[in-house]
Parts: sequence; structure tokens; C-alpha cells
Amino acid sequence: MTTKTPTIGSIRNESRRLLEQWWREMAAADHAGRPTAYVFVMGSLGELLRAFDLPVNCPEITSLQTAVRGASLQYLQAAEDSGYSPDICGYVKADVGLHLKDRQHPNGRIPKPALVIATNMCNTYVTWAEIWEQMYGCPVFVLDLPAWRGTRAGAGADGEALRNDRRYVEAQLRDLIALCEDLTGTAFDIDRLREAMAQVNRMAASYHAVLALNQHRPAPFSAIREGITFQGISNLYRGSPEGTRFFELAREEIQDRIRLGMGTLEEKYRLLLAGTTCYAALKRFAEMFEQWGGVFVHSTYMVFAGGGFAPGFAYDLARPIESLAETLLLSAWRGWSMPMFYAQDWLAETVREWSVDGICFHGVKSCRTTSTGLPDVREWLRTRCDIPGLFIQSDLVDPRLWSDAQLKNRIDAFIESLAGRRATAGR
Repeated sequence: MTTKTPTIGSIRNESRRLLEQWWREMAAADHAGRPTAYVFVMGSLGELLRAFDLPVNCPEITSLQTAVRGASLQYLQAAEDSGYSPDICGYVKADVGLHLKDRQHPNGRIPKPALVIATNMCNTYVTWAEIWEQMYGCPVFVLDLPAWRGTRAGAGADGEALRNDRRYVEAQLRDLIALCEDLTGTAFDIDRLREAMAQVNRMAASYHAVLALNQHRPAPFSAIREGITFQGISNLYRGSPEGTRFFELAREEIQDRIRLGMGTLEEKYRLLLAGTTCYAALKRFAEMFEQWGGVFVHSTYMVFAGGGFAPGFAYDLARPIESLAETLLLSAWRGWSMPMFYAQDWLAETVREWSVDGICFHGVKSCRTTSTGLPDVREWLRTRCDIPGLFIQSDLVDPRLWSDAQLKNRIDAFIESLAGRRATAGR
């Protein structure tokens, strides 16, 4: 009888290898002066850029990495010293400081942008892109994705409305293809696009499978600790065989964890994060909940910043450009916007499917897009669905906005309230 060899450790080892490889590619592109595209996690079009062999830099990821490395404050202060307001997006300021410091990141040197691609899915993206345009004179391509129609996310996602919007987005994609041809001197090869889109299809299927495995009790991974890794790989290696293989390995390892009875810790409370974590205090943020046996089994950020993989995500490879346009629209309606702008519906459904005990609403002081309305959503879920929630505030990358004692008091009280609910219910 053959015993299956456990894959424990594959996620940690492979993610480290891939991130180190990506930084080497960034340094090599900078050294060689190779054209590099700057993109954002919502609407990166990484699969299209791979058809032109354009290296991709994600400034949201490099900014949060400065915070994880404990170095974000120097970049924030450099941006503020040059005139940027303290209350604008921390990601933007960390990135501006990085460029003011000759693009020297704690992990390596990033190349200049030769092309910037932004969508209208975040109100900061276009303004952020204009900063690079002013610094380097690089072209900026803004992809305009029409919003949904009706009173719920995805309303009108069929019929004539979808066909009209798809044609509108498809025309923009063809303009981008022409721009990439001019920039790289390479003729567009639609078969290379198909290959990259096929890889994204496989990645999306494995990504959804990985998330669903955390419905198991105890949860086999932390949506905060390992979730940040999953988001990074899904964006930096979108459309590549290595990215696809990573999520297949992740699925295998997490299945092995379940088979071996391995949870992330001694699980007592299953939690859901609405918003983002604080990367300037990532480990401490997680520890404050984990000391009570609190495990984050899912987060809104793993959805809208994890590739826009809406339910049923799949490209039609027989019509790649049309399908890319159509899927961008559906991802905008259901994959990126739903957890942010129709959060109450998504959160209530996830609480049921992931057997969540309570929700942590983390307001980011420098990000209105992800934070506006969180207290209202918390109150709506409490009164309509009897779902307990905690509202706290800090920032994405600014350590000056982290108050350890204040947050610990709030978190401790929240977990104690969950214990009280459980005792009252006789569980």
C-alpha cells in the first residue's frame, strides 16, 4: 500500500522562492533598462501583458512590503516632506517615498515604469498613475469599466447592457494592445494571450478551492498570515505556469493539513475580516486575536485584491479578447465591488458558509474606499442578522496610526463578548 507523502511546507517554501524570483526579475529589468508595466491588483491585465513579455510591478504590493519589513515610515516621511498630505492613501505615500529614494526598496531596486495601466475600480488609481506620469513621462492607460445597473451588484449582467459594455471595454483593450506593440516592438500574438488566460482559469479554480477548504473546522490556514501570500502570488504570477502550480501545491498542502488534523492553532472562534489588515503590525494584529483562539477564516481583501476571481470565473478561450472584456466587467461587478460596496450581503453569506462567530471591521484611516460605511454595515448585520462585529481603526502601512494598547482593549472585550454569547447559547 502506497502512503501519500504530505506536502507540508510547500506553501512557505514555494512562496518564498517565487517572491525572491520576482524581486530578481525587477532588479534585472532595472539594470537592463527593460520596459516594465506598473499595474494595480484590481484589473492588472497581467495575462495580456504576458503576451508581450512585459515584466509587471504592483505598487500596492511593494508598498505593503515596506511595512511588513518595518521600513515604511521612512518612505512616508519622505513623501510628506515633499508636500504630500498625511491623510492621503498610505500606499501612495510609501510608493512616492520609494521613488524619491531612487527606487531603493528593502527587497531590491524597482525599475522605472515604461507603461502604467489603471482602472476606475479605485478612486486613487488614476491620481496615483499621474504621479508616475509626471516623474517619468510614461504613458498612462486608464481602463474604464462601467459600473453595474440596478440596486444590487451584477444587476444587468446579461442581455443588451452586458453586450454594449463588453464592446466598449473590448475597444479599449484593442487600443491597449496597439500601445503595447508600439512600446515593445512586438506584434500581438493571440495564441500567447490564450495560453496566459488558460493559466488564469486554472489558477482561479485552485484559488477558489483553497478558500473553500477554510470552511473546515479547524481552519487549516489563516486568512491574514497566509492570505497575504496568496494575494501576492495571484497578482505577481497571474497567467504564468508557476503561479498556477503554486495554487495547485497550496491546495494539496491544505488538503494534507485537513487529512492530518492540522489547524492553524487551537481554534475557539472563527472570524471574518472586513477591510484590510495593518501591514505595519501584521504579526501583532494576528496575535491579538490568536491569543484567544481566534482564527481569521476569510476576508473581503482576499476577494477584491486576490485577482477578481468572481464565482464561476472562467475565460472563453475561443474568443479571448471578447471574453477578457466580459470577464473584466463581471469581475468588476461581482469580484471586486461586491465585498466593498455590497459588503453586507457578501459578509452575511460568508458567515453562514464559513461558520463564522464574529466579524472584525478594520477601518483604514488613509483609505476611504475600503473603510467608508463599515460601522453602518456592522450595525446592519447586528440588527438584521444578529451577527456580532468589532470596529477598529489603524492604517495599511503607517505605524504611527497603530495603538497597541487601545486596540488590544477593544479586541479583548470583543472576544469576551463572543464567549458570553456562546455561554448563553449553551455551546
